[in-house]
Amino acid sequence: MEFTLTPEIEDYRLRIREFVETHIIPIESDPTAYDEHENITLDRLRQLRDIAKQQGLWALQMPKERGGQGLPVGGMAACYEEMNRSIFGPAAFNSSAPDDGNMIVLNKVAREDQKDKWLQPIIDGEVQSSFVMTEPHPGSGSDPSMMLTKAEKKGDKWIVNGQKWFITGAENAKHFILIASTSDDPRKGLSAFMYHADQPGWRITRRIDIMGPEEHGGHCELEFDGLEIPDDDRLMEVGDGLKLTQIRLGTARLTHCMRWLGMSKRALEIAKDYISERESFGVKLADREGVQWLIGEAAMEIHIGRMLVAHAAWKLDQGEFARKEVSMAKIHVADTLHKAVDTAIQLNGARGYSKDTVLDWMYRYARQARLVDGASEVHKMVLARNYMAEGNDFWAWG
Repeated sequence: MEFTLTPEIEDYRLRIREFVETHIIPIESDPTAYDEHENITLDRLRQLRDIAKQQGLWALQMPKERGGQGLPVGGMAACYEEMNRSIFGPAAFNSSAPDDGNMIVLNKVAREDQKDKWLQPIIDGEVQSSFVMTEPHPGSGSDPSMMLTKAEKKGDKWIVNGQKWFITGAENAKHFILIASTSDDPRKGLSAFMYHADQPGWRITRRIDIMGPEEHGGHCELEFDGLEIPDDDRLMEVGDGLKLTQIRLGTARLTHCMRWLGMSKRALEIAKDYISERESFGVKLADREGVQWLIGEAAMEIHIGRMLVAHAAWKLDQGEFARKEVSMAKIHVADTLHKAVDTAIQLNGARGYSKDTVLDWMYRYARQARLVDGASEVHKMVLARNYMAEGNDFWAWG
């Protein structure tokens, strides 16, 4: 088993680390760098993106022939972790959700002409994108078979009617991947389509207020009332919507984990700096056994998360779906992010609870980790099904 990064990947990692340290972390302490939803303002983001492009650090996950860097999933893991040392990091490199997952799946499944039309503008940073799947009760959430949004074929077009919600980035997005029901088949009843924000027949009914902070474009509720999509803008075959979703979510869940590990490490970094200086009753906090237990345990959990992510990334690079490996990483790293930030706040005391650091931002952000791209309980059900089917082969080396 080899965990050494290639010289090329290590060069990317170190350059990203330097970029984040020099250009992004200083912005975190500038109140004017935040928009009304506590994300980086778009003008500041454009400045960072221009520099990232100039330094050859743009769109690591995309092929070189389309303007990316062509990194494998394992290489992405090391670099995405470095990006999210800052709360603003991934967006600066065009590696944040939901664009990241959308680009990866379009690059895998779209025709070349569809890539030119729908993918390339996202890679270039000209447009944002959104993945439109989740519905309010009684529609689909973790169970796609409950989908109520319908796409009906009429001639060479599909007519879409229905409702979606908690659609990340929808308010700013121009390119949308839509999953809709096209038949009652439990396995082949969903299909995937692309549509543009300017097409009539749909609207955003509200931007849903959340605990925050928010991605650019928020989390929105959408209504479809006769949206017409040409059959030419269908992705894959009719009935392949669930397959596309599985292809997208496998890597997207893991890239979440990569970024969360970077944020977890930054939280401990903030704690380490504080406890190394702060004294109580004549003793530095870092020298107290109870503090060492907290730091040591959080550091260990981060390392376990990195091993889970590295293994899942390796399997994805071998062409496997790595469903159970991704589920294990998703569960563990989501818990670890919360634990790391909570530990850092506890060790910083009142300072951690204030807005003098970015820990309060991280803490509110971390709570969503156990929900997005499948609640932890759903992933545990997946693991249980795998274990019951495989027995001791659940832990097979091959």
